Amino acid sequence: MPERATRDSGEPVMLPQFCGLPAVFALLLVAELVVLIAALAPDSHMSFRTFTTASAFAAWLALLSALMLCKLTPVLAHWPARTGYMLACLLLVALVAFATLLVGWLDHSIGMGLTPASLLRFVLGNAALAALLGAALLRYFYVLAEWRARLAAVARAQFEALQARIRPHFLFNSMNTVAALVRVDPAAAERTVEDLTELFRAALGADQRSSTLAEELALADRYLAIEQLRLGERLRVERDLGELPQALEVPPLLLQPLVENAVYHGIQPLREGGTVRIRGWRTPDGVRIEISNPMPAEAPVRRNGHAQENVRRRIAFHFGARAGLETATAEGRYRVTVHLPVPPGA
Repeated sequence: MPERATRDSGEPVMLPQFCGLPAVFALLLVAELVVLIAALAPDSHMSFRTFTTASAFAAWLALLSALMLCKLTPVLAHWPARTGYMLACLLLVALVAFATLLVGWLDHSIGMGLTPASLLRFVLGNAALAALLGAALLRYFYVLAEWRARLAAVARAQFEALQARIRPHFLFNSMNTVAALVRVDPAAAERTVEDLTELFRAALGADQRSSTLAEELALADRYLAIEQLRLGERLRVERDLGELPQALEVPPLLLQPLVENAVYHGIQPLREGGTVRIRGWRTPDGVRIEISNPMPAEAPVRRNGHAQENVRRRIAFHFGARAGLETATAEGRYRVTVHLPVPPGA
């Protein structure tokens, strides 16, 4: 995980994980691009031997810089963010200057002629180049870290908004259902109270950072059980869930808002009701879960997508670009499909 730093304002900022492959690859790529540009310059007379030597030297410097930044990240994380990045840039320049001085001195001592005759010019040139490229790269990492921090804050705020978004009519209808069942069917009333308890626990559990696919499917079933008591035969549910990874870690409140949308927008407006279908299946790269409901004839083409957009952003933050949420209409039904990646061996 990236190391935490603190801005001057006190807001936490994430330092990049310099030990990770993306940072190492970025350093290697930039170093090799510099050598390639130098070789393709109009006034360059770089031979193939010189080009390969410069490429190897640049790659060695890039890996050495990545190793140094990787080891010093825990130390830099204790500084304010901008100070930490400035120190990282200064250390990068110092490392390049020292490594260049060492290589130039060894080359001049052995007499191989791989480095320029002027050792001072060689060291200062590489140090200046490292300062420019290091500042640009670290600025890129800084902007990327701030963007990820903002994305995390937005995802957290949206989750908290979703926790607070319990439709009053659902609460009132559920309590009326419980009141009606107390004398007629006490066991059903008790089950409904238990289902309500679990729903509110999930909706108000501010300390819950993650859930499992099994827990989210069970939460959706509890919600549907409450609504089936209220809507009776108007609400029919079909489930077709294959061999899904029940222990897959997912964001909390992943499926229940989508199922609630299906009932609220698809079943409740229809006098005859309809069927909510929940399907799940494995794919070569993950899991797909589809929730579909009938569309009323008078329903607008675009429905309220607050819950869908909320879920879409939270799974994007949790899983990255590999996850997604898709919507479609076909044959008079509205479909929401959630795609979740599954780690190898899960």
